[in-house]
Amino acid sequence: MEQSSKWMILIASTWIQAFTGTNFDFSSYSSDLKSVLGISQVQLNYLSMASDFGKAFGWCSGVSLMYFPLWVVLLIAAFMGLVGYGLQWLVIQRIIFLPYFLVFLLCVMAGCSICWFNTVCYVLCIKHFSANRPIALSLSISFNGASAALYNLIANAINSKDDTLYLLLNGLVPLVTSIAALPILWQPQSQTLRADSVHREYLNFRCLTILAVFTGLYLLILNSVSYSAQTARILLAGAVFLLVLPVIAPGVICTEEWSELFHPNYISLEDNDTDDLEMLNELIWKEPSSMNVWTENSDGSKEKGSWTSSFLLRDRLLLLGEEHSASLLMSRLDFWLYYLAYFCGGTLVLVYSNNLGQISESLGYRSEISFFVALYSACSFFGRLLSAAPDFLRDKMNYARTAWLAFALIPTPLAFFLLVLSGSKAALSAATALVGLSSGFVFSAAVSITSELFGPNSAGVNHNILITNIPLGSLLYGLLAAIVYEANLGKPDQVLVLDGSKVCMGRNCYIQTFMWWGCISLLGVASSFLLFLRTKAAYDSQERNRNWMRLT
Repeated sequence: MEQSSKWMILIASTWIQAFTGTNFDFSSYSSDLKSVLGISQVQLNYLSMASDFGKAFGWCSGVSLMYFPLWVVLLIAAFMGLVGYGLQWLVIQRIIFLPYFLVFLLCVMAGCSICWFNTVCYVLCIKHFSANRPIALSLSISFNGASAALYNLIANAINSKDDTLYLLLNGLVPLVTSIAALPILWQPQSQTLRADSVHREYLNFRCLTILAVFTGLYLLILNSVSYSAQTARILLAGAVFLLVLPVIAPGVICTEEWSELFHPNYISLEDNDTDDLEMLNELIWKEPSSMNVWTENSDGSKEKGSWTSSFLLRDRLLLLGEEHSASLLMSRLDFWLYYLAYFCGGTLVLVYSNNLGQISESLGYRSEISFFVALYSACSFFGRLLSAAPDFLRDKMNYARTAWLAFALIPTPLAFFLLVLSGSKAALSAATALVGLSSGFVFSAAVSITSELFGPNSAGVNHNILITNIPLGSLLYGLLAAIVYEANLGKPDQVLVLDGSKVCMGRNCYIQTFMWWGCISLLGVASSFLLFLRTKAAYDSQERNRNWMRLT
């Protein structure tokens, strides 16, 4: 029963993630918000940045968990979202009037609520799945990428012609989801987990991942035919069924008899083996320095022989899982390489998603904005699932997780340079898909990378320090796009007036932005590659220690 409760909590976290990625659909209503408020493209960019700026207060959620139970923090996040998005909906419906500054604060509050939801899910996964923490995190976080596709289905099922409906849904749906998840989170929890089979837990994750892949394919393929309300309702019912389907998994998969059927040689660990299992996990994750010192290069003259080798070896991480305080974290060169890779990769594509509505509109695809948003969301979903590949493929092809990060950032510059070459619908679709895959992988893998490089116990604080680059990047990259956009409004042949608002039309509205974004993303790839070279020894050492533990 305790094990079923553990898996039910994981499934509840996937529900929360699936319906709280409300920042993904900003592009769906951004044009209407711009028209109602009568603001410029630069001012609209500040509103999109405000939502990201709310993530800078993510540390508040971690502090709150020190004084309140998880379910209280979950409800606080839900009510912040209700106020933040609900009042914006009233503004866009012209029911109330608020000055621009107050709308900006509402966007900050809405963005902060997203971070609080994420913190709750991170804590649930880290607390209950220490042996397979990266897989649990990637599975849970992946459903956040499906949010826009799910919201698109809900909006089309109600009224496909009302783009302002997204704001109302953003406020209500997370609240309903949080209330539905409360009975699961209220279940009594033991302080120490019962010893569990790693093989059995791994098998459970494989089954849930297969279901997740099928759900993603369902949302990706069928979202394009959900324009009519009747069709959207049928597809929405199917999507909800797929989200609820894993509920039966804990009752079936976690039975001892079913596990023994697939693992006849498996010997169940009893409660008196808990200490041994915890000691094994401690050895794997903390890796005593005595087992790793020998990996350091002992040839001092060789280290000083070239600037390259000196840069790669100087103050590099020798251990994985070593806890870093905030001050120690800030002094690490590895952290700043990681920060730069995220800043020029994950944050940049987040700005692309925020501008996707205006990009589609300027290229002449205003009527298909919801399709591109859903495409980005679905591909982000698969990218997040792919972040678990290093763990599923460890026995066949073991690479450092930082190497996977560098590989995942490569599609981003390819996507931007593709948009420089062509403004066709096919090019925009391909670029959006590539960016979605890349961003999904980065957002999901980042939590595990932070935990591995700088310590699992400090991951909550350290990851919130990492994502401080999001509001900064959102401001800089978005401002760059807005300035280029506004500059082209001065050309009469590229201006169209829609709903009283000037709209820039044509490829010139964003082509310079794509060129700059492509070059910046190349810097992110280079930074991630340097991070991989500096951390490769630590990951190799961890793998040797793991193999040593198996042999002994």
